Amino acid sequence: MERQTRAFDLAQVRAETPGCTEVLHFNNAGAALMPQPVVDSVSAHLQREARHGGYEAAEEAREALVHVYEAVAMLLGCQPSEVALVENATRAWDMAFYAIPFAPGDRILTGMAEYASNYLAFLQMTRRTGVRVEVIPDDEYGQISLSALRNAIDEHVRVIALTHVPTNNGLVNPAAEVGRIAREAGVLYLLDATQSVGQMPLDVRTLGCDILAGTGRKFLRGPRGTGFLYVRQEVLEQLEPPLIDLHAASWTAPDQYALRPDARRFECWEASIANRLGLGAAIDYFLQWDQQRLWRRIRDLAYLLRTRLTPLPGVIVHDRGVVQGGIVTFTVEGWEAEMIRQALRRQHINVSVVSQQAALLDMQAHGLQTLVRASVHYYNSEEEVERFARALEHLLAG
Repeated sequence: MERQTRAFDLAQVRAETPGCTEVLHFNNAGAALMPQPVVDSVSAHLQREARHGGYEAAEEAREALVHVYEAVAMLLGCQPSEVALVENATRAWDMAFYAIPFAPGDRILTGMAEYASNYLAFLQMTRRTGVRVEVIPDDEYGQISLSALRNAIDEHVRVIALTHVPTNNGLVNPAAEVGRIAREAGVLYLLDATQSVGQMPLDVRTLGCDILAGTGRKFLRGPRGTGFLYVRQEVLEQLEPPLIDLHAASWTAPDQYALRPDARRFECWEASIANRLGLGAAIDYFLQWDQQRLWRRIRDLAYLLRTRLTPLPGVIVHDRGVVQGGIVTFTVEGWEAEMIRQALRRQHINVSVVSQQAALLDMQAHGLQTLVRASVHYYNSEEEVERFARALEHLLAG
């Protein structure tokens, strides 16, 4: 179904974002400011639960909940039956990863910028099953080396697991090119799209991934405690979830059960209905705009921010990659990253700090302990970029 998009209007978007009057928010890679329709959706359902009862409110919202699956499917270019709603992206990713039937000698290929939670799962799997984790080096631009990846593949590779956009860098990994390599080799491809969904248009068929995990709270501008999982229909039967309940499976006999035939086998029965409806509202809000237009705006704002930060004394911008998105990371000579964050927070400017633990391989390779992460979004303004740069400049001069 084709959606009609409307022209982007910055003033309207900011008017529909209550937080824009409170803070200069450059922490969208942590949790973006929700637009009013998302807040209204969550609040309205909580009110229904309070007035009608939790089960009864869920029953009343049945059609709206069905729409959430349809919205995620439209967002990703897949079928609603290939979508599971999970409480966060890490749990979504975990449910898929731990469902893979690993055997001793299997190889997991990943990149230098892999997120900590994912890599910890790799390490746990090596202890449990004897699989091997192998890190594909970066190319000269700082993204995963496609030639090295292609050369690393053999019959023992069980999965390629890639973080699309790392937590500590403006880099956008070439996910679709990795997908082509995975398809050619017949290798399972697991993509962590936590930081890319909501920044840029994503289509799982173009990306070539078999599994994709995403979150609601970051660039999609949904509520916290929301995530989703895409699993390609053709690989579903290969994957048995590590945890199941009466929603994921049917108890068919005292000693038998049957898994659901769709991706909801990765879900749990109990969930926040209000948050799920908020996720649907956030996706609807995102899809009303031209996604390519929003992606260009995010990149332009990030480029402007890097351009303004680079000349400042002692400031080093650390972003790499052929394509760079809305995450801007930097260090300041003589300043701890947390000191910068707190000083800006006192001026109602939000950024976050990334520690080495979040992306150990990548940050160790570049000799980095912590970074200041300023992540822009389409609702941010050029004036905010200038204000941010001036605030940092005055802070360093003082």
